[in-house]
Formats: sequence, C-alpha cells, structure tokens
Amino acid sequence: MMEEENNTLEIKQPETTADQDSDQGAKEEKLVDCVLCRVRIRPETTAMTFHSGGLDLKEGEWVVVPTTGSLEVGQIIAKPVKVKLPERCLPPAVERLATTSEIEDYYKNLEFERKAWGICQGHIDRLGLKMKLIKVESFFDGSKIIFYYSADGRVDFRELVKALVRDLRMRVEMRQIGIRHEAKLVGGIGCCGRELCCASFLNSFDSISIKMAKTQNLPLNPSKISGLCGRLLCCLTYEYQTYKEMAQNLPTLGKACQTPTGQGKVIRQNIFKQAVTVAMPDGSIIEYTMDELEGKKKPEEHPTDSDSSTPTPPSEEAQEGSKGQEKGGGQQKEQKNRKSSRRRRHRSKQSKSAKKKGKKKNASKAKQGNKNSKKKGKGQSNE
Repeated sequence: MMEEENNTLEIKQPETTADQDSDQGAKEEKLVDCVLCRVRIRPETTAMTFHSGGLDLKEGEWVVVPTTGSLEVGQIIAKPVKVKLPERCLPPAVERLATTSEIEDYYKNLEFERKAWGICQGHIDRLGLKMKLIKVESFFDGSKIIFYYSADGRVDFRELVKALVRDLRMRVEMRQIGIRHEAKLVGGIGCCGRELCCASFLNSFDSISIKMAKTQNLPLNPSKISGLCGRLLCCLTYEYQTYKEMAQNLPTLGKACQTPTGQGKVIRQNIFKQAVTVAMPDGSIIEYTMDELEGKKKPEEHPTDSDSSTPTPPSEEAQEGSKGQEKGGGQQKEQKNRKSSRRRRHRSKQSKSAKKKGKKKNASKAKQGNKNSKKKGKGQSNE
C-alpha cells in the first residue's frame, strides 16, 4: 500500500518547464541597493546615467566618469536617486570627484574644440569638399579628436585629415552621420514645445513608417508629422502598439459590415470608443459600437436636430382636423387620377383618328399615281 501511494504522489507532481525555471531564476536574482545620478559631460548634450559607487554625491558636483574612449569630466545635473536594481543592470560607476585643475582643463578642452572647429571649416572651404561639419569632440586626455560631419555621398577627405594632423598634432577621426543623428547632436525644440526626444533621452533610433501615422488617424501632412530633421517624428512609435492592439477588433475601413439595420460600408473608426461609422445604402450614416454590432447591446437611436425636442401628444381637435385633411387629400387624389385617365383616353382617340386620316391620304395618292401611269401608257401607244 505504501508503494502505491508513493507512485500516485510522483504522478501528481507538476513538471517544471524551461520558462518556469528561468522565471524562478529571475525572481531569485538578488537586488542591489544603489544610488543613480545623471551626469552631463558636455553642454547641450544628452546626460548619461552612472551609479555613485559608494560616494556621497550631490547635485551640481563635478565628477570623473568612464566613457567608451577614456575618462571624462562631467557635472551632476539632478539629485541622485536611491533604487534597487539587479547586478546585471547596474550602469558604470563614478570614478571619483573631479579636482579644481581637472575642472579648469575641462573648460580649456571646450575652448580647444571651438578652435579645432574653425581650423577644420577653413580647410573644408579651401579644398572645396561637399560636407557639413556638425560637431567636434576632443578626448579629455588629449589623445584623440573626432569630427562629425554629414554629406549626401562619400567624401574623399584624405587631404583634409593630413592638414588637420599637421595643425593639431594629435590623432584625427572623421565620422559621417545621418540627418537624424545630426539633430541628436545639435539639439533643439520640437513642435510640441519640449526638447527633442533624440537629444534628451533616446539612445537609439527605431524604424518609423507612414503606416504608424495612418493607424493613429493622424493627418498625412508632411509638415505636421515630420521633425526638425525632416524625417517622421520619433514619437509616432510611442503609442503605435496600443493603437494597433485596440484596432484589431474593429472592422477595417472601406469594407462591408453587417449591422443590426442591414449591411453597410465602414467609413470611420473611433478606436477609443470602440465604435465605427457606417454608411448605409439609403445614404444614412450611423455610428455603432462593437457591442451593438456583435448583438450584445441594442442599437441606440441617434436623434437628429429636428426631433431632438420631446414631441407633445396632439389634441382631439388636431386629430379630427388631420383626419379631415386626410379625407380631403384622398378625394383630391381621386379627382387627379380621373382627370389623368380622361386625358389619356382623349390622346388615344386623337392618335387613332390621325392614323386613319394618314391611311386615307396614302390610299388617294396611290390611286392618282395609277391613273397617271395609265394615261402615259395610252399616249405612248397612239404615237
């Protein structure tokens, strides 16, 4: 008996899948307490996130942080925030607080970037290169300088690089960027009145299509759905999935739709109300919700402007007058019908008499023609 009970217990044990194991591992992952701070390395650029690394940091302090190229000096632009994050999600840590000499070198580096801009622009004009200089970034340790530019095609900048190396005495790198990255580096104010998303918090650019604007019922005017860069607005992707999911249950535009009053054509969609506007064959336009189309709810009568006020019941005198008008209207219709039938009979008689007269004329003409032919035959025989 004990063996049978053990067997049944083994069968009832749930089998764990790989997804469940991964979920359990994610739940068991320990969270680490950390303090996050936003550091801006250069003026008018996107701030980067770092964790304090155990330092007691405050807003406005200057710190040394690691970047892809080397160590850079930046300023904390917001109050540090305490959060709990998994270890694998921790951002880079702040190295240390910046010294006074490092802060002075920071401003000297910015001045050097302005001079390098002027030198590079002068060589571009001298060589006649078809390129637009966007930004100059110099590493804090002075080991390398990067020139960002935009162009319609490939540019042969070998002579330009040689001239820059000769004048600046350091490593020079030329990077060609697109028009969207140009807006990210330059910055600006969008049509919404806020700072550009790409210059404030976006780290990458997603693909955007005109289909996103159509799904959200936005006007397809290029001036209204395009940003400063001339491309489609990045914010079109923010609510696209929500609109797409909510529009799945609605009938598509231009397709036939079966309604409680008959079949019609969908001409408009209201995603938030979950309703569609249908054009009926008789020319009427009615709005139905999805519950009404699926038969879960009776369609509501949409009153027009003429019958918006509640009708008052007619009095007895009005009812008798309406009955008399109905009788009088019926007599007038009968008289009209009689007159029209008399006119039709008169016209038919006139047409019959006209036909008879035409036949008589044709017969008399035929007789005269026969007589003339006989006379001509006699005259010819006498000769």
